[in-house]
Amino acid sequence: MTPEELGAVGLRFEVAGPVATITLDRPEVRNAQTPAMWRALAELGRGLSDDVRVVVVTGAGETFSAGLDRAMLDPRSGGDGQETVAGLLAMSDQEVADTIDAYQEGFTFLRDPRFVSVAKVRGYAVGAGFQLALSCDLVVAAEDAQFCMKESALGLVPDLTGTKPLVEAVGYARALEICATARMVGAQEAARIGLAQAVVPGDQLDAAVEQLAGALTAPMVGAVRETKALLQGAAGRSLEDQRRLEREAQVRRFREVAGGA
Repeated sequence: MTPEELGAVGLRFEVAGPVATITLDRPEVRNAQTPAMWRALAELGRGLSDDVRVVVVTGAGETFSAGLDRAMLDPRSGGDGQETVAGLLAMSDQEVADTIDAYQEGFTFLRDPRFVSVAKVRGYAVGAGFQLALSCDLVVAAEDAQFCMKESALGLVPDLTGTKPLVEAVGYARALEICATARMVGAQEAARIGLAQAVVPGDQLDAAVEQLAGALTAPMVGAVRETKALLQGAAGRSLEDQRRLEREAQVRRFREVAGGA
């Protein structure tokens, strides 16, 4: 997608060496998200170069993302041809499910083992914003960060792939409590329960993420990619399967390291 096309849906995309940065760029509405944005994120994910080793996701201004743009829930919106969530009501159940599947692709690409994804969060990460942060491998938060799964307050469920990483991070009971109450989780609590890997003062957030990106790109690229793939599925595998995959990955690593020596 061109910068102009991305800008039209409220996104910026920049690549500096092995680090790509995706910025939600609608600060006037606290980076509220739209279906068009989700589709553009999916397209960005499909087009990422193999040279990219770290993807940083952040929001312009003082807020990561306030979640779904509420205008997208208004049946009166969309008259200009803009795709809205309210428009789903006119579809069949299967069409709705298929459409949500397409939206989810704007989040799932961040799990790709080719790179490590990092959410750089300041201010609010609410609803779809929280789920976007959860889609990333690592979360670095400013001290003012606030996380909230707001969907239940709207009579909905989280459907942008956030439920699985939330349970994996904090456990079933805490995830249920966070989702069902739709309460705010502050930065310090987020770090304590495993939602964020680091919390830093707001004026140090950029530097902290830059330092992390540097550390993530220091090892050989294959080593990081193989490790991410091993860890991603470890919880659902038997020890025997995990041992086998470790052996197979290590054989590939030995061959590459020896070949490059």
